[in-house]
Amino acid sequence: MKLRFRPSAAALCAALVAVSLVQGQRGGSNPPPLPPAEGQEEPRLPNGKVQRDEILKAEYQQNLKDATLLVQMAEELKQDLEKNDRFVLSLSTLKKTDDIEKLVKKIRSRMRHN
Repeated sequence: MKLRFRPSAAALCAALVAVSLVQGQRGGSNPPPLPPAEGQEEPRLPNGKVQRDEILKAEYQQNLKDATLLVQMAEELKQDLEKNDRFVLSLSTLKKTDDIEKLVKKIRSRMRHN
């Protein structure tokens, strides 16, 4: 029985998304804050800063960290694939693809939250 392993499309897309996130967000500009609803004042934190701005800033920093981790995980996956024979399928390699997909879903849900 021949076992073939092709990197899943999701794993490859995840790697490409991670690279584009890291390269696109290196400029350091935060996304513009959304305006408050009409007639309402935005909630503020005890230090006087707008709560939404601080949440967006924290999510942006977490996206950067996760994107860097995603690139590292994709590189490890690539090295594992190159190291293995074409007929050998490592369970740790499959686990890495699952971990990459989970991380991509976290990043995507955080970005859609905004």
